[in-house]
Order: sequence, then C-alpha cells, then structure tokens
Amino acid sequence: MGNYLNNLILRLPQLEECKNDISNAYDLLKETFENGNKLLLCGNGGSASDCDHIVGELMKGFKLDRTMSVDDKKKLKEIDYELGGIIGNNLQGALPAISLSNNNVLQTACVNDMPPELVFAQQVNGYGKAGDTILCISTSGKSKNIINAAITAKFKGLKVIGLTCSRDNDLMRYCDICIGVPETETYKIQELHMPIYHCLCMMLEKRFFG
Repeated sequence: MGNYLNNLILRLPQLEECKNDISNAYDLLKETFENGNKLLLCGNGGSASDCDHIVGELMKGFKLDRTMSVDDKKKLKEIDYELGGIIGNNLQGALPAISLSNNNVLQTACVNDMPPELVFAQQVNGYGKAGDTILCISTSGKSKNIINAAITAKFKGLKVIGLTCSRDNDLMRYCDICIGVPETETYKIQELHMPIYHCLCMMLEKRFFG
C-alpha cells in the first residue's frame, strides 16, 4: 500500500507532513472493514460532495475489477438461474459507506424538529454502532454540525477521522486521527482533500479486492 502513498507525496510534496496521518487513517479504515463494520461520512457544501464521491469509490469498483466469486455466482444462480446469473455477472464488491449529507427528507425532518446543528448527530445516533468509523470533512474544522457529529460518534463508540486544514481547530479535539492539509483557503484545502481520499480509496480497494 505504500506505493500509493509514496506516489501521492511525489505528486504533491506539500502533503509529506500528512503522510503518517494518512497511513494511520488507512490502517483504521482497513480494520473497520475487516471487522465487518461501516464508514459514515459527513461534510457541508463542497465537503458534502466529497462525502458522496468517497461513497461512490468504496461502494463499487474504482480502479480494480471487483467481480463476485465463483461460489457467490453459483449461489445466486441457485436462487434464480437466469436472473441470478445476470446479477452475479454484474454485481461488484463493496465496502459499506454511508454519506450523511444527501438524505434531504431526513435532513429537513431533523432541521424542522430539533436544532439544525444536530442534523448529522441524529444520523450518527441512528446509524452508528461501536466499531464503525466516521470521516468528518470540514475545511475550517469549526462547523457546529460536524463537531456535534464527532461528539456523538465518540459517545456511540465510533472512531473519528478528521479531514481538515492545518490550523488548530475544534474538530481536531474529537478525532482519533486528524489529517490537516497545509492550506488555509477553502478551495485550496479542498484541492488537497481529493487526492488524499482517492489515495485512501485506492489502498482500501487494493487490500480487499486486489
């Protein structure tokens, strides 16, 4: 897995200072999935789209072929030979990940019935189980709904990974691992977040489907 991370640092030398944190985040995510647990993700604005992007890379093929095993294809055919064959030939391996940023019905219900800064915390309370991990993405590290999600995650027994900036911020206080990229402007922070999470997704895909 080191090749992916080393290549990332070669392309973006400014991320050298984040290398250990990225590696530690990978180890935690690997352990999460190995133990049959899931990843929750939350963010606002552009970071919300990053959450959805990450889910897309984890829940289906990213760079590698994730075809089902021969045994699984056989079991599907035993249920329905024709349809099971189609399903088995097309389904891809997945790593369970849920973005908390894209359920408009639930979000608006939460905002209508409780303080809006609890919109992610309520979902963590419902989805989160001990052994799961949450990835909290915040370019400032100050977003109240992200902070509340992290606090609730700790309460529920989840591990917390933060993806933020290099400035000291509130989110860092609640993270088991925090990746703070060496930028302070929002768009520049976001430009460094993407290659980091792409690297993590590639490493995880290699581990579980390589």
